[in-house]
Amino acid sequence: MFKKFLLAIAAMIVTMGFAFADVDVNKGDQAALDGIKGIGPVKSKAIIEERTKGGNFKDWADFEKRVKGIGEKSAVKLSAAGLTVNGQAKAGAEAKPAEKAAKPAKADKAEKAASAPAAVPAAAPASAASASASKSSAKASASK
Repeated sequence: MFKKFLLAIAAMIVTMGFAFADVDVNKGDQAALDGIKGIGPVKSKAIIEERTKGGNFKDWADFEKRVKGIGEKSAVKLSAAGLTVNGQAKAGAEAKPAEKAAKPAKADKAEKAASAPAAVPAAAPASAASASASKSSAKASASK
């Protein structure tokens, strides 16, 4: 039983490694392109049709020019998600490990917020506090 469990864990780890692999726009099939965050079935079909019609993409500029809906900003995001053209990432795109390194920064913000002093409710004015104290002492003496 334990061996089956270990085998299942090992298979899962290997599968996860494939899920984060880079996909070259000139080599990837529709399923591989769909696996890139930001590319859906319609966009992957358009990429494959353009690649079939005009040949392989030479570089990122060629890819942006030939595929409708892909501009500078979306190309940078797709490159950061793991898309490559001829094995090259888009210049200016963050590498995947840099994205993961950015996540602890969010945790740092949450940590700073947690360590900030909590808001203390404002104290009641002295005259109001003394008035309520005199009322409660008057009630106490009246009940005796």
